[in-house]
Amino acid sequence: MTPHLTAEEIRRYQRHLSLSGFGPHAQARLKASTMLVIGAGGLGCPALLYLAAAGVGEIILMDADRVDVSNLQRQILFTTEDAGVLKVEAAGKRLHALNPLIRVTPVPERISRENAIAWIQRADVVVDGSDNFATRYLVNDACVLADRPLIYGAIRDFSGQVSVFNWQGGPTYRCLFPEPPPPGSVPTCSEAGVLGVLPGLVGSLQATEALKALTGIGQLLSGRLLIIDALTARFRTVELLPNPASREITDLPAGDYGQTCSTDSADEDADEIDVATARRNQHAYQWIDVRESVERVVSVIDPSVHIPLGRLHQAHPALQSLDPDRPTIAYCAAGIRSLHALDILRQTHRFTNVRSLRGGIREWKMNT
Repeated sequence: MTPHLTAEEIRRYQRHLSLSGFGPHAQARLKASTMLVIGAGGLGCPALLYLAAAGVGEIILMDADRVDVSNLQRQILFTTEDAGVLKVEAAGKRLHALNPLIRVTPVPERISRENAIAWIQRADVVVDGSDNFATRYLVNDACVLADRPLIYGAIRDFSGQVSVFNWQGGPTYRCLFPEPPPPGSVPTCSEAGVLGVLPGLVGSLQATEALKALTGIGQLLSGRLLIIDALTARFRTVELLPNPASREITDLPAGDYGQTCSTDSADEDADEIDVATARRNQHAYQWIDVRESVERVVSVIDPSVHIPLGRLHQAHPALQSLDPDRPTIAYCAAGIRSLHALDILRQTHRFTNVRSLRGGIREWKMNT
């Protein structure tokens, strides 16, 4: 049953109600809808603002991170005063101030194998604002299992992508990328950088597709991938055909999504060390920072030697100050590049006791 619009809602959404092809029926469908937004980062922030302003009845927001000053270049929901605050808390306050007629459900958790299906089943549409392949594959597979449409967006440096997956039998994310790339082979935004306005553009397009999916208006980007080049202001669309094999998913298997979605495997435990353990014995370890030089301006773990991942294959002078038999921890921004560094340190430089800091310096700072 379509809910009735109150007098206050009629005043607030007047421009929607007078829009040909939209009107009161579409607005009432928004009011009756629940949206799950995964991530309150560069993509999530603009999407959340427009979904809240549009009148989506309930927005469930999942994110376990806290606001960092480095986020403010692109994450427009937050202000300098929010630094250190959980993103879902700061976002919830801002969205409620924007539109007190909707419900915002903050979930200060990372999406995982354990909670993905339950949260996705609660929603009518899922917007993926994550920034890593592991989460994207997990969300895609959970949406296939739960039969929910997935609004996809991705950004890097000056380019972006938008599509709609799992819509009425259409292509899924695995039709575009059948398997995850090797860990560390593709730079994240923290590694490669991103133009601050680009996620605003991509996140707004994700919100547009989400509103279309909820109201039934227009033609969705299902079966099409929109590619954006911000430097040349060019948009192009490529056709994407469904692959029936992409739907042959019966569960969310352990060990299939990379390091971001943690498992309890012995191999991963051998490769990673958690922040609490590393901090307790901080001075017992040699520390290697494999980030780029510009990232060290913001924060470092002291003392540590600096060898960017791209130069780790070489006989870097800093390696001469290290004992390959002494316990060593490699770290980066989020714990992905440092995992990739382990094989190089072991095979090329014969390190016998080296591990990666799980969650990287981002997790280190959160637990200071």
